[in-house]
Amino acid sequence: MHEENLTLEQAIAPDESLHDECGVIGIWAPDRDVARMTYFGLHALQHRGQESAGIAVGDGTSVFVRKDLGLVTQVFSDSDLSALQGKVAIGHVRYGTAGSKGWESAQPHLSAINDVIIALAHNGTLVNFDQLRVELINLGVPFRTHTDSEVAARLIGYFTQQTHHLRGGIAHAMAMMEGGYAMALVRENALYAFRDPRGIRPLCLGKLPDEQGWVVASETCALDIVGAEYVRDIRPGEILRISDDGPISEQAIDPEPRAECIFEDVYFARPDSRFHGRSVYSMRYAMGRRLAHEAPAEADLVIGVPDSGLPPAEGFARELGLPFGEGLIKNRYVARTFIQPTQELREMGVRLKLNALSDNVAGKRLVVIDDSIVRGTTSKQIVRMLKDAGATEVHMRINSPEVTWPCFYGIDTDTQDQLISARKSVEEIRDYIGADSLAFLSVEGLLACVPELTDDAETASRCPAGHTCDGYCKACFTGEYPVEIPTTFSSGKFLDGYKPKNLSHASVASHMSIEDVAQDESVLGSGEKA
Repeated sequence: MHEENLTLEQAIAPDESLHDECGVIGIWAPDRDVARMTYFGLHALQHRGQESAGIAVGDGTSVFVRKDLGLVTQVFSDSDLSALQGKVAIGHVRYGTAGSKGWESAQPHLSAINDVIIALAHNGTLVNFDQLRVELINLGVPFRTHTDSEVAARLIGYFTQQTHHLRGGIAHAMAMMEGGYAMALVRENALYAFRDPRGIRPLCLGKLPDEQGWVVASETCALDIVGAEYVRDIRPGEILRISDDGPISEQAIDPEPRAECIFEDVYFARPDSRFHGRSVYSMRYAMGRRLAHEAPAEADLVIGVPDSGLPPAEGFARELGLPFGEGLIKNRYVARTFIQPTQELREMGVRLKLNALSDNVAGKRLVVIDDSIVRGTTSKQIVRMLKDAGATEVHMRINSPEVTWPCFYGIDTDTQDQLISARKSVEEIRDYIGADSLAFLSVEGLLACVPELTDDAETASRCPAGHTCDGYCKACFTGEYPVEIPTTFSSGKFLDGYKPKNLSHASVASHMSIEDVAQDESVLGSGEKA
């Protein structure tokens, strides 16, 4: 039984949209223990999500899933992994947010397309999933959750039934899905990897030695742990299918001007991961050096907020000839704090996660490097902690620009009133957190520290008027959104006086009905295979 003729407003439940940063891995290796390999790959990606973990395995006949709330080590036992036997697997770790918790929100998401079982692992956010969900419900498609991951799986299922081909179903779904996404999908005998046409969320391909298989993952650190060699990134708009026939690539939808999330380089990715030939560590080190030129300070010691603040702190100290050392000790068994749903828990989380090293900081003027200031709560607690430990001055330096705009593509900052930089000046923030001085890296400075990204001439020519297409999404800093944000999704998310650049361009198919897209092949890409 399904809900009849829902309106969009009736189908949207408050606080049930998905805004999370996650980790995805997929492995095709018929002669290997794919479940255990996926387990170790998820270990490497644990920093990307600590609320839930899951693995789905295809054994040639069907697909089996084990998932639950908790860390990777809490979810899987040795007997669980022994029971997950097969030739292909995907895994997922999820970054929890308020309003989208619970076992049903854990991934991979299991779904049936006629007699074919699929499982989907998704990193990112679909900004038009409300409209797609309503349309699918009115077409008779049932739902168990309000997650955009289930919308993606159901949309793929619907189009697969129309096209009688899973790869065609994925291509049609990609034509309609708007937002940032990187997905891995498994059926009983094949692995599929695909990415949004702007490449907002990361996904890379690696090769196992001796022709033993292939791996796709959110970051290269997951390739390293399973012994795979990086080959390339999954291209924006591409579908990669890996099966007994080997890897087959198809350009499912035409790429749009590239807009990779620059916050991966600032904060999310592990420092040993690599993007476009550069280690994240080297990029963050360069951010610290640039910050030293833009906002120097006189100090006795430079420290970083573990972990992402350590490389830029080292670069800052090196550039100014200042001592670099430890001033904050991290409890590595506590999850990130800004995922907690209440202010009280955030404040407690800071005290649980960090402690000042008083022997190093007492009586000293400190420069403290952190990757960002979002709500200001963490920075305020850190400054107070260091001064309580005897620091005479605390100068905060941030190796990214001010986070002034909410993110709709996969980060837990979906309303602007959460962001202290949207409500206060730099001086007001400095006063609020209790620092002796405060400075942020400029947007231009940040771009100078990351790899230059270029599109082909045809793709670059589609850069919308008034937008800067330099290959990165910087919407959280500039308000320049690379994907149209539907009013139903963004309503109430911006403060008065802020006008984002986000209403100018979306795919043609995203404004068509699902039934029309099923009949119109022109919405797809070239279909070129490689």
